[in-house]
Amino acid sequence: MLRTFDIVLVVIMTAAATVTYTIKHKAENKLEEIHKLDAEIKLEEDTIELLKADWALVTQPSRLESLVRVYQQDLQIAPTPSTQIVQPQELPMLKADVPPPPAPDDKTAKAKKKPATDSIATGSVAR
Repeated sequence: MLRTFDIVLVVIMTAAATVTYTIKHKAENKLEEIHKLDAEIKLEEDTIELLKADWALVTQPSRLESLVRVYQQDLQIAPTPSTQIVQPQELPMLKADVPPPPAPDDKTAKAKKKPATDSIATGSVAR
């Protein structure tokens, strides 16, 4: 009886060790995946910072001014006149911003009511 109990305990310990190792292995794989994602995020952040710096360099007014002077004949760029600059309140309203027409009163609706088509006299058409 003692030997059967010992064998059962050994099997249970082996199964527990296998399950523990499997869980540990999965956790290490997830940790490795997290490190890879962190590295990718850091690379993307560095790329964004580099692109922002490049954009700041490319859009420097002094650089653009020199490019305009170099390519003036090809581009034929002229300064924007101040009459072309508008304020937001000067722009036409969007259709969604237009208020709906007021509802007609009962008195005005009756006065503007069109006659029925049966009461309109029609003439014959000469052919």
